[in-house]
Amino acid sequence: MAYFYDEPSRTFNEYLLVPGYSSEECIPTNVDLKTPLVKFKKGEQSSITLNSPLVSAIMQAVSGEKMAVALAKEGGVAFIYGSQSIEEQAAMVKRVKDNKAGFVVSDSNVGPDATLADILKLKEATNHSNVAVVENNKLIGLVTGRDYRVSRMSLDTKVREFMTPFKDLIYAKEGVTLKEANDIIWDNKLNTLPIVDNDQKLVAFVFRKDYDAHKDKPLSLMDQEKRYIVGAGINTRDYALRVPALIEAGCDVLCIDSSEGYSCWQANTIKYIKENFGADIKIGAGNVVDEEGFRFLADAGADFIKIGIGGGSICITRETKGIGRGQATAVIDVAKARDKYCEETGVYIPICSDGGIVHDYHMTLALAMGADFCMLGRYFSRFKESPTDRVIINGNYMKEYWGEGSSRARNWQRYDLGGDQKLNFEEGVDSYVPYAGSLHDGLPQTLYKIKSTMCNCGALSIKELQAKAKLTVVSSTSIVEGGAHDVLLKDSTFNNK
Repeated sequence: MAYFYDEPSRTFNEYLLVPGYSSEECIPTNVDLKTPLVKFKKGEQSSITLNSPLVSAIMQAVSGEKMAVALAKEGGVAFIYGSQSIEEQAAMVKRVKDNKAGFVVSDSNVGPDATLADILKLKEATNHSNVAVVENNKLIGLVTGRDYRVSRMSLDTKVREFMTPFKDLIYAKEGVTLKEANDIIWDNKLNTLPIVDNDQKLVAFVFRKDYDAHKDKPLSLMDQEKRYIVGAGINTRDYALRVPALIEAGCDVLCIDSSEGYSCWQANTIKYIKENFGADIKIGAGNVVDEEGFRFLADAGADFIKIGIGGGSICITRETKGIGRGQATAVIDVAKARDKYCEETGVYIPICSDGGIVHDYHMTLALAMGADFCMLGRYFSRFKESPTDRVIINGNYMKEYWGEGSSRARNWQRYDLGGDQKLNFEEGVDSYVPYAGSLHDGLPQTLYKIKSTMCNCGALSIKELQAKAKLTVVSSTSIVEGGAHDVLLKDSTFNNK
């Protein structure tokens, strides 16, 4: 006879945090959201520590190179999606690693025979006012907003006729430090400083406007060479070829992308990577929803473990296969298993809550229940930096968002059970989400909400939150009571989530 759990599995919506004592120190500015990303021994520190407890999902519609840079600037990590060719994924990772803090790799280049119309179209698409003019891989000029006037020029005018030629540019050579570059900018009253190599090839730009912006980003997550930390997703099929390419590109942490992690395929993948590339290569695994799954992946050597099956907003695994577990219950059970494992072995393995996040406060609940960090798909897909197109639906700006198990993504490797190399049926949908602007404008508000709630619980760190949090199950009636009710709402300019 099948095993039956005594209690129903519950979602985050079914819980509330009960306030605790808040001292004078309990103010959001005093809250520290640092949290370990990969495993470590008791008494030691994790080799990678997040400054914000959020990472972006391994999805085509979420984690591209722009998201990776933007999220690293806010203290989190993006996992570049693996449902693409090895070469394309490795190139994405390399472009992220080439973005040293303050050094911006140009994605707005034109040739000298491009026209003013091309410049204006590119500016509209990228919102960049500085365009590099490149010929035969060499920087031959630069176009800024001061180089043309639309009202006095024909749109057919060639770029070579109005660009600032290289001979008239002030530039710096590759190897210049950010401080030296900023000094050149200030001494010469520049807005833009091109960085070129010995062959006059454009390496990056340093912008005057970024000086203050970098001062305002103390959470930036960087390696010892001041390059942004970036992760990448892998599968259980081509890891022998994909992993060395990602390592060569500079990837900091890997994660197996799978709908279900309690399998020999994941154990084999982890074993191969550790034996062939060494323990310094960090790899997350999952997803699991109970102690057995956690213990299996922990014993296999996973550096962090993801929790959640079927809880994503675009995931229909529970509908199509009838398998999964309520996300809150899964996090609570796996957190207990993580703590038990740590007591037995002296090794702490961080756990990641993946899926089931609808409202911002659900992130705080996940952390209070024991998660070290959260992986988010829908949340990050809404921002400008996600790889998808912004479209207008019924007069509103939306972003496209689709699941890796959808026919659009066709990521059969994610659902691999050793059979045919194809997607036999869908486990994800194709959808739209409301556009939310830039990540830098939206994420800080979410983090402030987390900090504010932690203060209500009397906690100034995630570990303190987990030790002090008091959780209560709520009834369906109290859920209704928790929102606005029995009133006629006025239109609001605030985005209440």
